[in-house]
Amino acid sequence: MYIPRCALKQLENLEKEGKIVVIFGARRVGKTTLLKKFLEDKQDYLFVTGDDIFVHEFLSSGSIEKLKNFIGNKKRLVIDEAQCIPSIGKNLKLIVDHISDLRVVVTGSSTLDLTESVGEPLTGRKHVITMYPIAQIELNMIENQVESRARLDQRLIFGSYPEVIEIKGDNARKENLLELVSSYLFKDILALEGIKKAKKLVDLLRLLAFKIGKEVSHNELSSSLSISKTTVEKYLDLLEKTFVLVNIRGFSRNLRSEVTKTSRYYFCDNGIRNALINNFNTLSLRNDNGELWENYLVMERIKKQHYLQRWSNNYFWRTYDQKEIDFIEEYGGKIFGYEFKWGKASVKAPKLWTEIYPDALFECINHDNYFTFIT
Repeated sequence: MYIPRCALKQLENLEKEGKIVVIFGARRVGKTTLLKKFLEDKQDYLFVTGDDIFVHEFLSSGSIEKLKNFIGNKKRLVIDEAQCIPSIGKNLKLIVDHISDLRVVVTGSSTLDLTESVGEPLTGRKHVITMYPIAQIELNMIENQVESRARLDQRLIFGSYPEVIEIKGDNARKENLLELVSSYLFKDILALEGIKKAKKLVDLLRLLAFKIGKEVSHNELSSSLSISKTTVEKYLDLLEKTFVLVNIRGFSRNLRSEVTKTSRYYFCDNGIRNALINNFNTLSLRNDNGELWENYLVMERIKKQHYLQRWSNNYFWRTYDQKEIDFIEEYGGKIFGYEFKWGKASVKAPKLWTEIYPDALFECINHDNYFTFIT
């Protein structure tokens, strides 16, 4: 079963001669499948994968002659999992600088080498697409709203990685997620020099799994894990750059009492979060339904923003006397506040919020209206 991906249309619109399109996303979110679908009706292309060590000699050579000989007379170069190739960023710069009639598409499951090396020197000649696990706006192309609502519990527990959605049976979904976490989740992180404490990385994620929707103190994490605050911050940064976590900061414009220096972390996929704590119980047997709901809504909203190209600044809002709103969007000169409630409960905006941001909009998102919020 092929699930149509929004990134395919983005890729078709952005790919041009003399340009590099970089497709970022965690391993197994469907980047390779996307490339194969994109190339179905294309000719005269060279497709290689960074997992093949035999291409490293050419694509990490730093020699324009070697690069030209490798590409030959092809009009399109496609590199899957490019982050595996040493110095790929610098070599991509050489390629785009010296072969002007070539179209280049690369995928990567880590922004580390690619963005650091293909950043400023390629301003105006590089486009970035981010792929996430399947979004509800993509599922709308293969199922109706009644079907999607019926599968909500499944997606809160098992998430929306492509293979997980296609697999039949909860046991098979569980096995797939556990294998994904053990074999792929940290592959790019642990390949980096200096990352030697895989257990600490897992322990950090497990701590965060129980803090969804809550501010995270780096000092507390450092103390709990018996590692330095600097190491905690390094690991968190890497987990963002490898698409495991999303960091949301505090919103403030007027009051000193507003919390701004802490973060909330959300998992890019509910299934990954549940696999890390090995809890795939049904919702009726859980005490974290609210956290699963909030993580799901935040990530589906971020996917929607990205795929519909509605660029927004995202925050949470809280004051030191515990007044809070779960999710704040700022775009188009306007502020939108959203409170997430599991079930059909509803709340009004905090009085202080309406007083200091009288022009801001507010909505409580629950089971009645969530579908519009994420699609």
